[in-house]
Amino acid sequence: MSWLTARLLFYPTLAYNVLMERWSSRRWFDRVDPHLILGALPFRSMTKQLVEEEQVGGVITMNEEYETRLFCNSAQEWQEVGVEQLRLSTVDLVGVPSLEHLHRGVEFAVRHREQGHSVYVHCKAGRCRSATVAAAYLIRVYCVTPDEACERLRTLRPHVILRSNQLRLLHDFYRQVCVSERENQEPGPRAT
Repeated sequence: MSWLTARLLFYPTLAYNVLMERWSSRRWFDRVDPHLILGALPFRSMTKQLVEEEQVGGVITMNEEYETRLFCNSAQEWQEVGVEQLRLSTVDLVGVPSLEHLHRGVEFAVRHREQGHSVYVHCKAGRCRSATVAAAYLIRVYCVTPDEACERLRTLRPHVILRSNQLRLLHDFYRQVCVSERENQEPGPRAT
């Protein structure tokens, strides 16, 4: 599958997501913790709810530009309602965020958390690309293992899918964030 296939399948799979949300137990978005929401495309019609009810002050968009052009707020439209947007473009269906994207997304979310805001992290369905960032956030904030982070997400949002490429990336992130932090905190050998 290629980026061209992802583009061709975007609208049919978006329609499928809308139908699943309406006719199944799937929710459009789920709160991961008091400061992070994992969800599908935030349609313009959801802006007031996200800003006023959910206290969203930041949005992490994992979509490519073409995916959000018609139905979602632009960075300027988000800014006009007091929301900062971070776009970390990742190809739909086949793409995996880069390690740099994970670090940027998590730091963005942590900064907003410290300011008392919620962050809405999304891709098209809130299942893969954005779930990878949400898992990295859980790893960073709670220093849980990648498996624990993924299990927590699947408990909250059962249709989350994290494949082997995403899991490898999360293990790399974990080693950089939690393991190296622990090693730096442990005392070194004693001088005699």
